[in-house]
Amino acid sequence: MSDDKKTLPIDFDSDYSLPGRYEESNAIHFEETRIPKQKSKGIWIMIIGLVIVSSVFFSYYFLNQNEIDSNIIQNAIVLDPEEILVEKFNVGEYGSDHAHAAILLVIDGEQLNFGLPQFQLTSKYIHFENNNPVTIHKHATNVPLEMLFASIGITISDDCVTIEDYGTRGTIRDICTRQGEELVVFVNRKKYDSDISGYEIKHNDRILIAIGHNESIPKYLAYLDAFKIPDVPKKKPDFSEKDVLI
Repeated sequence: MSDDKKTLPIDFDSDYSLPGRYEESNAIHFEETRIPKQKSKGIWIMIIGLVIVSSVFFSYYFLNQNEIDSNIIQNAIVLDPEEILVEKFNVGEYGSDHAHAAILLVIDGEQLNFGLPQFQLTSKYIHFENNNPVTIHKHATNVPLEMLFASIGITISDDCVTIEDYGTRGTIRDICTRQGEELVVFVNRKKYDSDISGYEIKHNDRILIAIGHNESIPKYLAYLDAFKIPDVPKKKPDFSEKDVLI
C-alpha cells in the first residue's frame, strides 16, 4: 500500500483545522491574570478608610468653619511685643489716662541714665521723653511697669536686673546680687515686696529700685522726694455750638 493511502484524511470539521483554534486550545491562553484576594482586599480597605477620614475632616471643617478660619487669621497676624502686652493686660485706648511718676534704678551706687536715646519714647502707652532720665509718662489705663521695662529691654526679678544693649548694642548684661547685697524696691518711701513689674503708676508716684549694698538708700529716697514731677496738662473743654453756659 502506498504512503498516500496510509495517511488519514484531514478532518475539515475538526476544531484544530479552523484558524486560531489550535492556539486557543493551548491551556496557557485560558489562564486569567488575577490579583491575589488578600492584596485586593487590603486596597479596598485603604480606599474605604481614606473616604471615611476625608468625610470626617470635611464634616468637622464645615461645622467649625468660622472658628477655624478665625484661628488661621489670628495665627497669620504677627503681633509686635507691645501689641501682645496690650492684649495681655487689656490696655485702654491711648489717652484714656495720663499720669507722671519719678523712678530711679540704681546699680551698685550708679543711677541708670534713662535719658539716653535708647530709652526714650519706646512705647506710646508708657515712656520717658524729652531726654528726661527720671519722669515716666503713662497715657492709658491698665498699663503696668512691665510694658515700660519690656519696651526699653529691662527685666527685673527678685535678685537680678537684666539690661539689653547695655553699653554696646546687642549685648545683654545680668546684674545680680552677690553676698551681702540685695535688690530692694520702694514706692513712695514704702518698701514694696511684690513684683514691681506688675505695678501701675499713679500720678506723682516716686519709685526706687536699687541693687547692691544699698547703704545710700536714704539719699536716693531724698532725691526722689525733691524731684519735681511735672503736672498733667489739663484737657481743654470741648463745647458744642449749642452750649450756652460754660
